[in-house]
Amino acid sequence: MGAKTGLLVYSDGEAPGLLRRVGSSEVARTVDVMRRLYPGGEFETCEGGELWDGLYPPKGMAYAASWPGVEIVGDQRVMIDFPSRLAEHLVTASAGRRLVLHAMHSVVDWLAFAVWDDGRLLRSLSLSPDSGIIENIGELLPFERPYWAGEHPVDVIPWPDEDEEPYPLPFHPLELGEAALRALCGFVLEGRPDPDDIDASAIVLHGFRVRDPSRS
Repeated sequence: MGAKTGLLVYSDGEAPGLLRRVGSSEVARTVDVMRRLYPGGEFETCEGGELWDGLYPPKGMAYAASWPGVEIVGDQRVMIDFPSRLAEHLVTASAGRRLVLHAMHSVVDWLAFAVWDDGRLLRSLSLSPDSGIIENIGELLPFERPYWAGEHPVDVIPWPDEDEEPYPLPFHPLELGEAALRALCGFVLEGRPDPDDIDASAIVLHGFRVRDPSRS
């Protein structure tokens, strides 16, 4: 698995259903979102990309799109070990709406995700095989339960003449990460898509170079 994500999704309800109906995103509408989510930041538009390739932009960049009822932002800045500590203004921007954070990094098999409704944190999870469970807040979401119940164990193939330690988690974080993407956002990056999955290559995000003046 080679997927990496740093994703925020704001939606008026469940994001998958809303994203299935989106068309082209207006630049002006998306710029308004950027101004709200990056207060005091300086940014300029640049070439964007498709959703499947826009969830892990280069540092200093963000990919974003806005439609009626749903907004997406891809930015490495939201890849934090403790999702519950997401910047307050980003959570406040979800007042009256649902907010999903999804972050994973294939190099270290790390996954983090969180869900807020009207600014109230419902669920936050962050874990990796090296660090263990970093954060685990709230009740399990339905798509998680089979993983924690041991229905998706990791097959560890030992090297010849070596004893392999058991995998330190009951599932592979990136496998749960794909399940979280499907359940919370309606698409996957790797693995076999389901017939009703959103085609992430058909959704185009606008590109932005972002600079924080306080770090100039």
